[in-house]
Amino acid sequence: MKGCDYMDLRELYEKKSEFIGKEVSLHGWVRNHRKQKNIGFIDFFDGTCFNSIQLVYDDSNPDFAKISATHIGAAIEAVGTVVENRDKIEVNTTNITVLGDCPEDYPLQPKRHSLEFLREIAYLRPRTRLFQAVFRVRSVAAMAIHEYFQDNGYVYVHTPLLTANDAEGAGNTFTVTSLDPKNEKFDYADDFFGKPTSLAVTGQLEGETFAMAFGKIYTFGPTFRAEHSVTPTHAAEFWMIEPEIAFCNLSQLMDIEEDFLKCVLGKILKKCDDELTFLETFTKLPLRERMQKVIDSKIHRITHKEAITLLKNSGKDFKFKPEYGEDLAKEHEKYLTEEYFDAPVFIYDWPKDIKAFYMYQNDDGETVGAVDLLVPEAGELMGGSERETDYDKLTARMDELGISKESMYWYVNLRKFGGCTHSGFGMGFERLLIYATGVQNIRDVLPYPRTYGSLEF
Repeated sequence: MKGCDYMDLRELYEKKSEFIGKEVSLHGWVRNHRKQKNIGFIDFFDGTCFNSIQLVYDDSNPDFAKISATHIGAAIEAVGTVVENRDKIEVNTTNITVLGDCPEDYPLQPKRHSLEFLREIAYLRPRTRLFQAVFRVRSVAAMAIHEYFQDNGYVYVHTPLLTANDAEGAGNTFTVTSLDPKNEKFDYADDFFGKPTSLAVTGQLEGETFAMAFGKIYTFGPTFRAEHSVTPTHAAEFWMIEPEIAFCNLSQLMDIEEDFLKCVLGKILKKCDDELTFLETFTKLPLRERMQKVIDSKIHRITHKEAITLLKNSGKDFKFKPEYGEDLAKEHEKYLTEEYFDAPVFIYDWPKDIKAFYMYQNDDGETVGAVDLLVPEAGELMGGSERETDYDKLTARMDELGISKESMYWYVNLRKFGGCTHSGFGMGFERLLIYATGVQNIRDVLPYPRTYGSLEF
């Protein structure tokens, strides 16, 4: 590794044939330490790749007693010779120096810990094999997202985290203030911004302003929602990917969504083989098979009305009866993707009354140009729409929903100042990671989960 006098495991495994029989110096941590009377084995990792390596020492080493005393969890320097052992490599250790010792009460002892326990020690759980796998997949997926948009000419925009509007119109925002809300004389006029302020639930609206200047943009950053929910899929702080494309209609948007998803999944499959092998064993799910199936499939496209008709004619006794004009339940999504189509499906032209104010209003007056992408074993993965470009229709819809045109004048004015057909979608990053890793709780794909009633670390 350049700039260091020691080697990392990533390089050692990539060029292992070059190092067999040579002495190396490694820096990292002890995951496990098995000691026998005349020999010892240390499971060593340094975080530079998913693989660990076995350090071997025996009583021919004059420092045998000292090395035997190395604690699990300690940061060490290990010096030794790389040797082959069957189809693997290991290091015959000549010396171990403890760089940071670890006491006997170190929480990550070599046994299988529950996910609940590991959430309580979130500052240590990245050292476990599970979270080494999960967060490496997260890193690769994040880079794949950036690479896709950068390679296709999108401009990356950092939209604000502080906002004066609730883009979805659903409330559930976190209030931000520099004043004491308990003060009886609390007045937003005296506050830092002089008006009610909250943490952003989306970067979409500001993203649209940049799409009207750069053509193709994307945002990728944290968003916040104050929902009092403790389900495995809800968090107060999560990451969203939100591209916005000028001169793009709903059909073209679906083309982009399909290409984007297949590209990102392909990068995960290509770069995370070791991690996925471990995660498939841990979750008992065919992760690579199901991602490859999405990549190889042609994603079907049906309207919301057609979806409801299919559900009604299915002969299934659904717990929630499918109805025109209403949302789909999880069981409906499961039937469409896993039984009827056995493939992903786009559902578009949704009822206007259950979608956001900014979506393109179709000529029927009942539906909007919105689209949801449903994937087998995951359900909804993305949601997007063509945006309403008619000034009068947009403002009338805002009036219907009680959304202030005055406070959002800048958004409304986009329809007056060189507006054009444009579309965009949003994808929750953690939702993608739940699908890719098979880890079912959002708390376990976030480095430090912020959930209702929980703000640790």
